[in-house]
Amino acid sequence: MNLREHDERSDMKVWLSEDEADRYLAAAEDTQRRIAFGLGLRCGLRSGEWLDVTPRDVVDTDAGTMLRVWEGKGDKFRETPIPDVLATRIRVAGEDAPDEPVLSVSTTRTLRRWVTRAGEQLAEETGEPGWRELSTHDLRRTWATALADAEVDPLLALDWGGWEDLETFLDHYKGAYSPAAQRRARERVEWL
Repeated sequence: MNLREHDERSDMKVWLSEDEADRYLAAAEDTQRRIAFGLGLRCGLRSGEWLDVTPRDVVDTDAGTMLRVWEGKGDKFRETPIPDVLATRIRVAGEDAPDEPVLSVSTTRTLRRWVTRAGEQLAEETGEPGWRELSTHDLRRTWATALADAEVDPLLALDWGGWEDLETFLDHYKGAYSPAAQRRARERVEWL
């Protein structure tokens, strides 16, 4: 887990490792939360976008299974990759109402409570206080860093995430190197 202070706030920015992201997803109390957390950690959606996802937004394209975000930030359309397990979970959860949002909540306040509750639970289980700092936006931040660590072309990452420019992406999302990237770098330093 990487933590950094916000520039203008007292809380922390958090980036989860891949193992921590998996652990966080496993901590979800039910299918609704597993879907919500997956939309942030595996699709990079903003919390407000989580609320609008319907089964019809999951589409199979020549590029693979994608999630359509019809009205992202600035009312802009984009498509982002979605893991098969999450796509199936969304399709099954909403099979009786494919045009209705799959999450049964209507406010980001509830989503923030879900994220906080899971973080508190993991802090208690692991003794790692950083879990208490986790926010909905940190899930998106973790996703963006995972893309960079996987060496996804930065312009494609911008497209998937709905960012306007590389500077915004680098300043606010790709702000910490993943533990895997740090391990690779340490291996190149003989005396570490």
